[in-house]
Amino acid sequence: MRFDPDTAVLAADGGGTTCRLALKSGDAVQAVTLGSANVSTDIARAAETIRAGLDQLAHEAGVDHATLCALPAYLGLAGVIGSEDAEGLAHRLPLRRVRIEDDRCAAVRGALGAGDGTIAGLGTGSFFGRQTDGAIRLVGGWGSRLGDEASGFWIGREALARTLDVTDGLRPQTGLSDAILTRFGGTPRGIVAFSIAATPGDIAALAPLVADTAANGDPLGIEILDAGVAYIRRILNAIGWRKGEPICLLGGATAAYRGRLPEEIVASVKPPRGSALDGALALAADFREEARP
Repeated sequence: MRFDPDTAVLAADGGGTTCRLALKSGDAVQAVTLGSANVSTDIARAAETIRAGLDQLAHEAGVDHATLCALPAYLGLAGVIGSEDAEGLAHRLPLRRVRIEDDRCAAVRGALGAGDGTIAGLGTGSFFGRQTDGAIRLVGGWGSRLGDEASGFWIGREALARTLDVTDGLRPQTGLSDAILTRFGGTPRGIVAFSIAATPGDIAALAPLVADTAANGDPLGIEILDAGVAYIRRILNAIGWRKGEPICLLGGATAAYRGRLPEEIVASVKPPRGSALDGALALAADFREEARP
């Protein structure tokens, strides 16, 4: 790529599974895909991932490593809860000018560009963001132990928990509860054993089953998805979303709510303008401009 140090920036979008690190110079982008970079889970591993990515990116872009590390950099990484996390990671990296935030801001900026709007991130986890005049307000994103309502993980967890209610005689048996019991050996013990060993992604993998049974009229599946829709509506109202304002629905769990969201939301849905990495690169460019004398 043609490298211009006066315009070039570095950016990363990283989560618990993969991290993408990119160099942008002019209109050209060189990117590499790496392993996990979740700061709260393992800050040492996150730092190692970024350092390895810088080495790989310097080699592939044909840019001197020291020159690369002197560029303005924006890192949007999962698990950055506050300034202590950001500073702790920055001290482990060779980057001279770096801003580190959690990955939600990059997702918002990538989906909406510089325009106003709202996003609902409904993947394995969940979060919501609203951008107004360049300012971003975030809600959620606190992980499976403390949040992730309406996410794929939440849908799967609710299916498991409510199936246990069926075995306790607290709910009527349905096709969904039968399917859950059958999948895990026909006993509550199988469900509990699975939940102990499962990752959030493993539990989120049950969401399509819930959606399929709900589409066929299963009352338990419908009850779970209706509760998810109610949460989505409540948070959108809480962050100030207004009818007609653009909204982007991101993440695989959005498919579970297809046909169940209110028309006022559906009518406002717009495709995302770009990816979270695009957002991180835009925020890196903003950071560069802020640093100019």
